[in-house]
Parts: sequence; C-alpha cells; structure tokens
Amino acid sequence: MTEHDGDGAADVSTGNTAEPADAAGDVAIPELVIISGMSGAGRSTAAKCLEDLGWFVVDNLPPALIPTMVELGARSQGNVARIAVVVDVRGRRFFDNLRESLADLDAKQVTRRIVFLESSDDALVRRFESVRRPHPLQGDGRIVDGIAAERDLLRELRGDADLVIDTSSLNVHELRAKMDAQFAGDEEPELRATVMSFGFKYGLPVDADLVVDMRFLPNPHWVPELRPFTGLNDEVSNYVFNQPGAKEFLDRYTELLQLIASGYRREGKRYVTIAVGCTGGKHRSVATSEKLAARLSSAGVETVVVHRDMGRE
Repeated sequence: MTEHDGDGAADVSTGNTAEPADAAGDVAIPELVIISGMSGAGRSTAAKCLEDLGWFVVDNLPPALIPTMVELGARSQGNVARIAVVVDVRGRRFFDNLRESLADLDAKQVTRRIVFLESSDDALVRRFESVRRPHPLQGDGRIVDGIAAERDLLRELRGDADLVIDTSSLNVHELRAKMDAQFAGDEEPELRATVMSFGFKYGLPVDADLVVDMRFLPNPHWVPELRPFTGLNDEVSNYVFNQPGAKEFLDRYTELLQLIASGYRREGKRYVTIAVGCTGGKHRSVATSEKLAARLSSAGVETVVVHRDMGRE
C-alpha cells in the first residue's frame, strides 16, 4: 500500500454536495474524525474510505481551522453531519496549533475521534522508495531521518488516538476493510474490539492496547498429530483448553476485560485491540482469540477477529 502525499493547499472532497446554510439554519454539531499518522501509512486511503461512506472529507486542513470547519458544518442544516479532517506534517507551521484546536472542540462538546495510521520503519522506507519520493521531513538527510523526526513530532498525538491502525502488513483493500468495519455502521456501538492472534517470534503488534501471552500453556506444535493444524481446528482448541489453567485463565481474563471495558466507556474510548500471542501465532493464540472473541460478542461488544501470523510459518 502506498500513499501519495504532496505539499500544497488543502484539498476538499466530499460524499455530500450540499450548499452551506446561513447561520439561521440547523445548528446540530457534526460528528468529527481527525485522521493523522505517519506519512506513507495510508492516511489518504483511510480518508477516501470515509468519503465513500458519505463523510465530508478535508485533506491537509491547518489544525487551527478545524473548529471553523465544524462551525460551518453546524450551519449546513444537517447536510454536513459527519466531517473527516486529514492532519499531517505537510502543515508544518500549523501543526503546533492542533492541541489548542482539540481543547476548543472539547470545550464546545464536539464529538470527535482521532484515527492514527501507524507503520513500521521498514514498510515506510519501502513505500517511499517504490514511488521515488522523499519523506516530507527528511530535508537533506535520508528517508529514515524523516521518519524518525515525524515519529517524534506525532508521539503525543498517537497517545491520544482513539483508534490506532498498523498498516505495516496491510494492502489498500485490507485497510479499507478495517475502516469499513469501524465506520460503516449506521449507529456507533458503545465499544468495538479487535482480537488479534500473533506470534511473538514475528514481533509484537504495534497497535495493541492489551497483550496476552499464552506461552504458559503446552505448545501443540510438539504434538505430531496436531502440528499441521491451527487453533481453528477443534482438536487443537480442545487440546489447548484441556490444559491446567486454560479455562480458568479465559474466565478470569474475560472478567478483567469487562472491568477494563467499563473504564474505556467512561473515558470515551470506543476501540480496543487485544493482541493474543504464542510462539508462532498458529495454535494457542488462535484458539484463545476465537474463544475470547466469542465471550466479548456474547457480552454485547462488537468484535472482529484477526489472525495476523497464521499460515506464515
């Protein structure tokens, strides 16, 4: 997946073509999503997805103008009910104003969410090299210098994000599917969860909010008749959950997640990624992810299951 970002004035695209209303019209405050993240990580793809879903999308809007954009939407008599703004380092001198704009939006009780697109250094370097373009912050240095500078600039914003999506191993279609899963619904659920199985030998998922380590259970890899299968297979799943402590762990961790979920709701956090790991991401983590996702769904949490490393060995 490659994102083509250029310098220049803000570009506006929209799934709605409504004319602005005057100040005497409906003053319902639009829903706001701020899309940011690493250059090359897929901001343009994420924005295009929201545009296709009917959001009014503004690319590279200076952060200081975000409250003004929301006010204009509020005067549109309901024709602009959802606004997505892409904020990135192309707005270099304006980026410092973002914190002030967010405080202004909070004071006006604007419902706003921040989506942060993340990716590994290796993936970003490959993407910039594939299009033979410099990183917007590299100056006279290398691409990796620009990436490091951007990470430092965006660190605080990443920490405040409601949703972090790691696109290191995603193509355009997979990223669009993730965005659709989060924003295509007519009504916003209280909490959405992604349960992701992974293998520790392939590295921790960078977008994980919570990490579960299932390596305390015996590995089905060392059982010859189970080795070829995955945690989606009943025999493997039964083997995993017949081990001492497995069912008890699932019960207690589900209770812990209920406690955490209540806290997330109080803090206004709508998305959580739970990474469940084992050595290779094939047996224990897959079986546990499926069981955990079923528990969350039964508790009313909209849940998506992703098996990141299954089939990778």
